[in-house]
Amino acid sequence: MRIGVVGAIGYTGSAVLGALAGRPDTQVTVVTSRGEAGGCLTDLLPHLSGVPGYRDLVLEDPADLEKIRRDSPARFPEVIFLAVSHRASMALVPRVLALGAKAIDLTGDFRLKSLLMYPMWYKVEHEAPEYLEEAVYGLPEIHREEIRRARLVANPGCYPTCVILSLLPLAEKALLGPGSPIIADCKSGVSGAGRTAAVPSLFSEVAENFRAYKVLGHPHTPEMIQELSTAGGKPLRLSFTPHLVPMNRGIEATVYLDSEKLPPYKEIRDLYEARYRDEPFVRFRPEGTIPQTVDVRGTNFCDVALFHDEGPGILKIVSVIDNLARGAATQAVANLNLMAGVDEGLGLPLVGLRP
Repeated sequence: MRIGVVGAIGYTGSAVLGALAGRPDTQVTVVTSRGEAGGCLTDLLPHLSGVPGYRDLVLEDPADLEKIRRDSPARFPEVIFLAVSHRASMALVPRVLALGAKAIDLTGDFRLKSLLMYPMWYKVEHEAPEYLEEAVYGLPEIHREEIRRARLVANPGCYPTCVILSLLPLAEKALLGPGSPIIADCKSGVSGAGRTAAVPSLFSEVAENFRAYKVLGHPHTPEMIQELSTAGGKPLRLSFTPHLVPMNRGIEATVYLDSEKLPPYKEIRDLYEARYRDEPFVRFRPEGTIPQTVDVRGTNFCDVALFHDEGPGILKIVSVIDNLARGAATQAVANLNLMAGVDEGLGLPLVGLRP
Protein backbone atom coordinates (compact mmCIF):
# COMPACT_ATOMS: atom_id res chain seq x y z
CA MET A 1 0.00 0.00 0.00
CA ARG A 2 1.33 3.41 -0.96
CA ILE A 3 1.19 6.03 1.79
CA GLY A 4 1.62 9.79 1.90
CA VAL A 5 2.21 12.01 4.91
CA VAL A 6 1.39 15.71 4.57
CA GLY A 7 3.14 17.67 7.31
CA ALA A 8 5.81 15.03 7.76
CA ILE A 9 8.33 16.84 9.95
CA GLY A 10 6.08 18.00 12.79
CA TYR A 11 5.75 15.92 15.94
CA THR A 12 2.58 14.24 14.72
CA GLY A 13 3.82 13.63 11.18
CA SER A 14 7.11 12.16 12.33
CA ALA A 15 5.23 9.99 14.85
CA VAL A 16 3.04 8.68 12.01
CA LEU A 17 6.16 7.81 10.03
CA GLY A 18 7.56 6.05 13.07
CA ALA A 19 4.37 4.05 13.54
CA LEU A 20 4.27 3.10 9.85
CA ALA A 21 7.85 1.79 10.02
CA GLY A 22 6.63 -1.33 11.81
CA ARG A 23 3.81 -2.08 9.38
CA PRO A 24 4.62 -4.62 6.64
CA ASP A 25 3.46 -4.23 3.03
CA THR A 26 3.47 -0.44 3.34
CA GLN A 27 5.56 1.96 1.29
CA VAL A 28 5.72 5.65 2.10
CA THR A 29 6.03 7.27 -1.32
CA VAL A 30 5.21 10.94 -0.69
CA VAL A 31 6.16 13.18 2.23
CA THR A 32 5.51 16.90 2.24
CA SER A 33 6.49 19.99 4.16
CA ARG A 34 5.48 23.46 3.12
CA GLY A 35 8.54 25.04 4.72
CA GLU A 36 11.17 22.35 4.02
CA ALA A 37 10.31 21.23 0.48
CA GLY A 38 13.39 19.95 -1.33
CA GLY A 39 15.09 18.72 1.83
CA CYS A 40 15.89 15.10 2.62
CA LEU A 41 13.46 13.60 5.12
CA THR A 42 16.09 11.84 7.22
CA ASP A 43 18.37 14.89 7.31
CA LEU A 44 15.57 16.67 9.15
CA LEU A 45 14.41 13.60 11.11
CA PRO A 46 17.61 11.58 11.65
CA HIS A 47 15.93 9.22 14.11
CA LEU A 48 14.12 7.73 11.08
CA SER A 49 17.30 7.12 9.06
CA GLY A 50 17.40 3.43 9.98
CA VAL A 51 14.17 2.76 8.07
CA PRO A 52 15.32 1.65 4.57
CA GLY A 53 12.38 3.13 2.70
CA TYR A 54 12.84 6.55 4.27
CA ARG A 55 16.46 7.31 3.42
CA ASP A 56 15.76 8.42 -0.15
CA LEU A 57 12.57 10.38 0.50
CA VAL A 58 12.66 14.06 -0.44
CA LEU A 59 10.12 16.44 1.03
CA GLU A 60 7.72 17.93 -1.51
CA ASP A 61 5.39 20.90 -1.40
CA PRO A 62 1.78 19.94 -0.54
CA ALA A 63 0.69 22.41 -3.21
CA ASP A 64 2.10 19.93 -5.76
CA LEU A 65 -0.17 16.96 -4.97
CA GLU A 66 -2.02 17.31 -8.27
CA LYS A 67 1.29 17.52 -10.16
CA ILE A 68 2.58 14.38 -8.42
CA ARG A 69 -0.64 12.54 -9.30
CA ARG A 70 -0.34 13.64 -12.94
CA ASP A 71 3.41 13.10 -13.43
CA SER A 72 4.03 10.09 -11.15
CA PRO A 73 0.79 8.11 -10.86
CA ALA A 74 2.65 4.91 -9.92
CA ARG A 75 3.89 6.44 -6.67
CA PHE A 76 0.86 8.54 -5.79
CA PRO A 77 -0.46 7.43 -2.36
CA GLU A 78 -3.55 5.33 -1.88
CA VAL A 79 -3.96 6.76 1.63
CA ILE A 80 -2.72 10.16 2.83
CA PHE A 81 -2.25 11.16 6.46
CA LEU A 82 -2.88 14.86 7.09
CA ALA A 83 -0.64 15.88 10.00
CA VAL A 84 -1.08 19.61 9.59
CA SER A 85 -2.35 22.53 11.65
CA HIS A 86 -6.04 22.99 12.39
CA ARG A 87 -7.99 24.54 9.51
CA ALA A 88 -5.43 23.43 6.89
CA SER A 89 -7.27 20.15 6.30
CA MET A 90 -10.44 21.98 5.28
CA ALA A 91 -8.70 22.78 2.00
CA LEU A 92 -6.63 19.58 1.78
CA VAL A 93 -9.34 16.95 2.27
CA PRO A 94 -11.37 17.87 -0.86
CA ARG A 95 -8.16 17.82 -2.93
CA VAL A 96 -7.02 14.44 -1.57
CA LEU A 97 -10.40 12.78 -2.13
CA ALA A 98 -10.71 14.30 -5.62
CA LEU A 99 -7.33 12.78 -6.48
CA GLY A 100 -8.63 9.32 -5.62
CA ALA A 101 -6.84 8.80 -2.29
CA LYS A 102 -8.34 8.12 1.11
CA ALA A 103 -7.61 10.58 3.92
CA ILE A 104 -6.83 10.13 7.59
CA ASP A 105 -7.02 13.61 9.07
CA LEU A 106 -5.21 14.24 12.35
CA THR A 107 -6.57 17.77 12.80
CA GLY A 108 -9.85 18.79 14.38
CA ASP A 109 -11.29 19.95 11.08
CA PHE A 110 -13.75 17.09 10.50
CA ARG A 111 -14.36 15.67 13.97
CA LEU A 112 -17.51 17.62 14.80
CA LYS A 113 -20.72 16.78 12.99
CA SER A 114 -22.49 20.08 13.60
CA LEU A 115 -21.45 22.88 11.27
CA LEU A 116 -22.42 25.41 13.95
CA MET A 117 -19.77 24.06 16.34
CA TYR A 118 -16.79 25.25 14.30
CA PRO A 119 -17.27 29.02 14.68
CA MET A 120 -18.28 28.46 18.29
CA TRP A 121 -15.27 26.35 19.34
CA TYR A 122 -12.61 26.81 16.64
CA LYS A 123 -13.50 30.44 15.79
CA VAL A 124 -13.64 29.71 12.04
CA GLU A 125 -16.30 29.04 9.44
CA HIS A 126 -15.94 25.57 7.97
CA GLU A 127 -14.65 25.65 4.39
CA ALA A 128 -15.74 22.13 3.35
CA PRO A 129 -19.01 21.40 5.18
CA GLU A 130 -20.13 18.91 2.54
CA TYR A 131 -17.66 16.37 3.99
CA LEU A 132 -18.72 16.58 7.64
CA GLU A 133 -21.42 13.93 7.32
CA GLU A 134 -19.10 11.56 5.45
CA ALA A 135 -16.20 11.83 7.89
CA VAL A 136 -16.00 8.94 10.36
CA TYR A 137 -14.79 9.69 13.87
CA GLY A 138 -11.77 7.43 14.14
CA LEU A 139 -12.17 5.85 17.57
CA PRO A 140 -12.26 2.11 16.82
CA GLU A 141 -13.93 1.18 20.11
CA ILE A 142 -17.05 3.01 18.89
CA HIS A 143 -16.85 3.20 15.09
CA ARG A 144 -14.82 0.17 14.03
CA GLU A 145 -17.18 -0.99 11.29
CA GLU A 146 -17.70 2.50 9.85
CA ILE A 147 -13.92 3.01 9.74
CA ARG A 148 -13.52 -0.15 7.66
CA ARG A 149 -15.74 1.38 4.96
CA ALA A 150 -14.52 4.98 5.20
CA ARG A 151 -12.58 7.08 2.74
CA LEU A 152 -12.28 9.99 5.23
CA VAL A 153 -11.40 9.32 8.86
CA ALA A 154 -11.26 12.13 11.40
CA ASN A 155 -8.65 10.89 13.86
CA PRO A 156 -9.71 11.77 17.43
CA GLY A 157 -7.98 14.35 19.56
CA CYS A 158 -5.62 13.18 22.29
CA TYR A 159 -7.57 14.41 25.31
CA PRO A 160 -10.91 13.18 23.90
CA THR A 161 -9.48 9.70 23.29
CA CYS A 162 -8.51 9.45 26.95
CA VAL A 163 -11.72 10.94 28.36
CA ILE A 164 -14.14 9.14 26.04
CA LEU A 165 -12.59 5.75 26.79
CA SER A 166 -12.77 6.57 30.51
CA LEU A 167 -16.53 7.04 30.28
CA LEU A 168 -17.69 4.93 27.33
CA PRO A 169 -19.04 1.89 29.25
CA LEU A 170 -21.20 4.17 31.39
CA ALA A 171 -22.31 6.28 28.42
CA GLU A 172 -23.39 3.25 26.40
CA LYS A 173 -25.67 2.15 29.25
CA ALA A 174 -27.20 5.67 29.39
CA LEU A 175 -25.77 6.18 32.88
CA LEU A 176 -24.43 9.64 32.04
CA GLY A 177 -26.96 12.39 31.68
CA PRO A 178 -27.87 16.03 32.17
CA GLY A 179 -27.80 15.81 35.98
CA SER A 180 -24.52 16.19 37.87
CA PRO A 181 -21.71 17.46 35.64
CA ILE A 182 -18.79 15.29 34.63
CA ILE A 183 -15.48 16.79 35.71
CA ALA A 184 -12.53 15.86 33.47
CA ASP A 185 -9.22 17.02 34.96
CA CYS A 186 -6.43 16.26 32.48
CA LYS A 187 -2.66 16.71 32.13
CA SER A 188 -0.49 16.54 29.03
CA GLY A 189 3.18 16.56 28.08
CA VAL A 190 4.58 19.48 26.12
CA SER A 191 4.66 17.71 22.74
CA GLY A 192 0.91 18.18 22.58
CA ALA A 193 1.58 21.82 21.69
CA GLY A 194 3.36 20.79 18.49
CA ARG A 195 6.87 21.44 17.18
CA THR A 196 6.44 25.10 16.23
CA ALA A 197 8.48 27.40 18.46
CA ALA A 198 6.34 29.28 20.96
CA VAL A 199 7.17 31.03 24.22
CA PRO A 200 4.82 28.93 26.42
CA SER A 201 6.59 25.76 25.22
CA LEU A 202 10.15 26.93 25.87
CA PHE A 203 12.15 24.80 28.30
CA SER A 204 12.56 27.68 30.73
CA GLU A 205 8.79 28.25 30.74
CA VAL A 206 7.86 24.58 31.22
CA ALA A 207 10.58 23.13 33.46
CA GLU A 208 9.78 23.23 37.19
CA ASN A 209 6.31 24.52 36.31
CA PHE A 210 2.75 23.21 36.24
CA ARG A 211 -0.16 25.17 34.84
CA ALA A 212 -3.66 24.98 33.50
CA TYR A 213 -4.45 26.43 30.08
CA LYS A 214 -7.58 27.10 28.01
CA VAL A 215 -9.56 26.65 31.21
CA LEU A 216 -12.67 27.80 29.35
CA GLY A 217 -13.55 26.99 25.76
CA HIS A 218 -11.04 24.27 24.86
CA PRO A 219 -12.09 22.94 21.40
CA HIS A 220 -11.73 19.31 22.51
CA THR A 221 -14.74 19.72 24.81
CA PRO A 222 -17.48 19.38 22.12
CA GLU A 223 -15.71 16.33 20.71
CA MET A 224 -16.06 14.54 24.05
CA ILE A 225 -19.68 15.64 24.48
CA GLN A 226 -20.59 14.65 20.91
CA GLU A 227 -19.34 11.08 21.16
CA LEU A 228 -20.49 10.38 24.72
CA SER A 229 -23.94 11.91 24.14
CA THR A 230 -24.36 9.91 20.94
CA ALA A 231 -23.30 6.70 22.70
CA GLY A 232 -25.85 7.25 25.46
CA GLY A 233 -28.63 8.76 23.41
CA LYS A 234 -29.03 11.78 25.68
CA PRO A 235 -27.26 15.08 26.43
CA LEU A 236 -24.75 15.47 29.22
CA ARG A 237 -22.78 18.17 30.99
CA LEU A 238 -19.00 17.96 30.95
CA SER A 239 -16.38 20.37 32.26
CA PHE A 240 -12.86 19.82 30.89
CA THR A 241 -9.69 21.47 32.19
CA PRO A 242 -6.31 20.70 30.57
CA HIS A 243 -2.94 21.22 32.28
CA LEU A 244 0.62 21.28 30.99
CA VAL A 245 3.19 19.18 32.85
CA PRO A 246 6.99 19.25 32.36
CA MET A 247 7.41 16.03 30.40
CA ASN A 248 7.69 15.32 26.69
CA ARG A 249 4.70 13.07 26.10
CA GLY A 250 1.78 11.39 27.79
CA ILE A 251 -1.73 12.27 28.98
CA GLU A 252 -3.37 11.48 32.31
CA ALA A 253 -7.08 12.05 32.85
CA THR A 254 -8.85 11.92 36.20
CA VAL A 255 -12.62 12.02 35.73
CA TYR A 256 -15.02 12.63 38.63
CA LEU A 257 -18.65 11.48 38.81
CA ASP A 258 -21.35 11.56 41.49
CA SER A 259 -21.56 7.88 42.45
CA GLU A 260 -24.93 8.30 44.19
CA LYS A 261 -26.53 8.48 40.75
CA LEU A 262 -24.77 5.33 39.53
CA PRO A 263 -25.18 1.58 40.11
CA PRO A 264 -23.18 -0.08 42.92
CA TYR A 265 -19.41 0.03 42.47
CA LYS A 266 -19.06 -3.71 41.83
CA GLU A 267 -21.62 -3.53 39.03
CA ILE A 268 -19.67 -0.68 37.46
CA ARG A 269 -16.44 -2.69 37.62
CA ASP A 270 -18.22 -5.65 36.02
CA LEU A 271 -19.52 -3.33 33.29
CA TYR A 272 -16.02 -2.06 32.47
CA GLU A 273 -14.51 -5.54 32.54
CA ALA A 274 -17.14 -6.84 30.13
CA ARG A 275 -16.94 -3.86 27.78
CA TYR A 276 -13.18 -3.85 27.44
CA ARG A 277 -12.43 -7.58 27.72
CA ASP A 278 -12.11 -8.02 23.95
CA GLU A 279 -10.77 -4.58 23.06
CA PRO A 280 -7.16 -5.01 21.90
CA PHE A 281 -5.96 -1.56 22.97
CA VAL A 282 -7.84 -0.78 26.17
CA ARG A 283 -6.50 -2.32 29.37
CA PHE A 284 -8.89 -2.20 32.32
CA ARG A 285 -6.62 -2.28 35.33
CA PRO A 286 -7.05 -4.54 38.39
CA GLU A 287 -8.54 -3.12 41.56
CA GLY A 288 -6.19 -0.78 43.39
CA THR A 289 -3.64 -0.24 40.59
CA ILE A 290 -3.02 3.27 39.33
CA PRO A 291 -2.18 3.79 35.63
CA GLN A 292 0.96 5.77 34.80
CA THR A 293 1.90 7.46 31.54
CA VAL A 294 5.15 5.51 31.42
CA ASP A 295 3.12 2.27 31.17
CA VAL A 296 1.75 3.28 27.76
CA ARG A 297 4.60 5.39 26.38
CA GLY A 298 5.04 4.73 22.66
CA THR A 299 2.05 2.36 22.41
CA ASN A 300 -1.57 2.41 21.30
CA PHE A 301 -2.87 1.36 24.71
CA CYS A 302 -5.25 3.27 26.92
CA ASP A 303 -5.12 2.07 30.54
CA VAL A 304 -8.23 2.69 32.66
CA ALA A 305 -8.80 2.24 36.40
CA LEU A 306 -11.75 2.86 38.74
CA PHE A 307 -11.76 4.11 42.33
CA HIS A 308 -14.76 4.67 44.58
CA ASP A 309 -14.33 7.44 47.16
CA GLU A 310 -17.18 6.39 49.44
CA GLY A 311 -17.05 9.33 51.87
CA PRO A 312 -18.07 12.09 49.44
CA GLY A 313 -19.73 9.61 47.06
CA ILE A 314 -17.42 10.18 44.10
CA LEU A 315 -16.42 7.71 41.39
CA LYS A 316 -12.91 8.50 40.15
CA ILE A 317 -11.78 7.19 36.77
CA VAL A 318 -8.07 7.40 36.00
CA SER A 319 -6.80 6.79 32.47
CA VAL A 320 -3.55 7.31 30.56
CA ILE A 321 -2.42 7.37 26.94
CA ASP A 322 0.59 8.54 24.97
CA ASN A 323 -0.62 11.74 23.31
CA LEU A 324 1.60 11.27 20.22
CA ALA A 325 0.76 7.56 19.90
CA ARG A 326 -2.76 6.57 20.97
CA GLY A 327 -3.65 10.26 20.89
CA ALA A 328 -2.45 10.64 17.30
CA ALA A 329 -0.10 8.41 15.29
CA THR A 330 -0.65 4.81 16.39
CA GLN A 331 -4.42 5.34 16.49
CA ALA A 332 -4.18 6.73 12.94
CA VAL A 333 -2.26 3.62 11.83
CA ALA A 334 -4.81 1.39 13.57
CA ASN A 335 -7.45 3.18 11.49
CA LEU A 336 -5.34 2.58 8.38
CA ASN A 337 -5.27 -1.12 9.23
CA LEU A 338 -9.05 -1.21 9.55
CA MET A 339 -9.49 0.62 6.26
CA ALA A 340 -7.12 -1.88 4.61
CA GLY A 341 -9.06 -4.85 5.98
CA VAL A 342 -6.20 -6.23 8.07
CA ASP A 343 -5.65 -6.75 11.79
CA GLU A 344 -6.15 -3.52 13.71
CA GLY A 345 -2.85 -3.87 15.55
CA LEU A 346 -0.68 -4.77 12.57
CA GLY A 347 2.79 -3.28 13.06
CA LEU A 348 1.95 -1.49 16.32
CA PRO A 349 4.21 -1.91 19.38
CA LEU A 350 2.79 -3.81 22.33
CA VAL A 351 5.41 -2.85 24.95
CA GLY A 352 5.72 0.61 26.46
CA LEU A 353 9.06 2.46 26.56
CA ARG A 354 9.90 2.09 30.22
CA PRO A 355 11.78 3.63 31.93
